Amino acid sequence: MFTFDALLATSMALSAAAQYTATYLPSNAPAQSEQGQAGTNQCGTGYNQTSECQNAYINSVQDFCVWSPPEPGANSLIGNTEGIEVAWCMKSGYGTRLIPDGTIKGAHLVITPDYIQVTGVGNLTNLNIPAGDAGGELDPHGATGEGNPIGGLVFSSAFGQLEQIHEWTNFVSDSEFCFRACRPSANAATMCQHIYDVMGCDWNMPGNYDEGVFENCLGDSAEPMGVYGTSTFYQGEPSTPAAHPIPSSSSCTTYSSISNGAGVLVGGVTSIPATSTASHPASTTVGTPSWSHSRKHRPSTSIVVPPFVTRHTSLIPSTYLLTSTEPSLHSSSSSALSIFSQSSNSISTIASSRSQIRSQCLRFQQGSGASATTKSSGTGTSGGNTSGSSSMLALGWQGFTLTLATLAIGLSIGALVIL
Repeated sequence: MFTFDALLATSMALSAAAQYTATYLPSNAPAQSEQGQAGTNQCGTGYNQTSECQNAYINSVQDFCVWSPPEPGANSLIGNTEGIEVAWCMKSGYGTRLIPDGTIKGAHLVITPDYIQVTGVGNLTNLNIPAGDAGGELDPHGATGEGNPIGGLVFSSAFGQLEQIHEWTNFVSDSEFCFRACRPSANAATMCQHIYDVMGCDWNMPGNYDEGVFENCLGDSAEPMGVYGTSTFYQGEPSTPAAHPIPSSSSCTTYSSISNGAGVLVGGVTSIPATSTASHPASTTVGTPSWSHSRKHRPSTSIVVPPFVTRHTSLIPSTYLLTSTEPSLHSSSSSALSIFSQSSNSISTIASSRSQIRSQCLRFQQGSGASATTKSSGTGTSGGNTSGSSSMLALGWQGFTLTLATLAIGLSIGALVIL
């Protein structure tokens, strides 16, 4: 007569034999590896927040996945959706959905001689798990032997090259997760037992579930779930033994945080990295040339004129202005030289005009002097008028030259500011 233990072991062996008739890699997996599969095993690369990919990976604390519902809603309890769960991963490149940044609050990965395991906590409602859901277990067997999710495949490179892991177990709730993938070996099914689906993470996979710590470690293997010496506990028995002690670990590498690397946030929104360029609406940019032979230590930047100044841009020559909508906010060297040349030409023109006016005034004064000499025999009134006219011309000349000098200095200073 068969004992209950013998019957259970035989049933498990037959189930495993019926299930694993092929071994895949992501590159050669079929579109669907099981009948009745809702998703796919041909997932491509990159990521997609609506992906139906049912390939999961577990390699490091920065590169692991969990199974979770494909759609949100009150009916998306793990117990209701375990057959159709999809992969949510911390790393892009697998064609899966990405776990939004900030979801995982603590994660602790350990590689032992028998398995790789990640345990942690987080706001897993971001993965479509309803708030308050105590969760459930996902494994490659399920009630029908087709797995939960049906057709779900797990891959890892923890034990060498990337390979399919045939024995694994994953518990997930709205706030806690644990995932163990067992090294292909004779005791893989024992180390990744799947019959304790109501016992949860802490009992099945004793480990570190602390929040705020992210680490990769090496460690010792735990005692097999439910095995206590020569006795085996079965779920539903009147007395439930305590969980096995947490195995020791060492050689840990810690991280301040983990990220999916693509900036994906809750709801599929992608964060935009901050840049050093500020946005200044309704502003005008003054191009500043950068020349190697002058002001070589001055950075080649644009001067952003505050909005209140732009109301008076008529005071600035239009040649020097670049609007913020133009392709470049920096003047090229040729443009800068052109600006300088225009300023120099303007000053030269003023200086030339000043010389011409001065010559004309001198000729006028000489003519006036000659006329005064000719009319010296005239009345004193005529002589007084001639002298007054000469004085007025001298004063007018001084005022005019002072005005031109002031204008030239102002243009020179403006040119230097522009440069």
